[in-house]
Amino acid sequence: MKNLLKNIPKDISKELFETLVKNEHIHIERIISKGHTSPVEGWYNQEKNEWVLLLKGAARLEFEDGRVESMDPGDCLEIPAGVKHRVVWTEPEEETVWVAIHYPP
Repeated sequence: MKNLLKNIPKDISKELFETLVKNEHIHIERIISKGHTSPVEGWYNQEKNEWVLLLKGAARLEFEDGRVESMDPGDCLEIPAGVKHRVVWTEPEEETVWVAIHYPP
């Protein structure tokens, strides 16, 4: 058994991505952010659908159409394949813990 809110490293100088389950159809990961945002290169534009659940902390996601979604613990969001998006803010004072599920369209 694994608790997704435990064993969080003290040093989170870089955003952490931890694969929990992965096969040819699905990829489930735990992401830990602390003041991190999307890379400077710009938008995520993924080939797979993504469903994200925020377990701890807070975040804001921006979409290419200008929509901004603020997320708090318990909030979840589906991002269809091909929808450009980026993380524009995560809580800088505490860890933001996400579960992301990537799956085919």
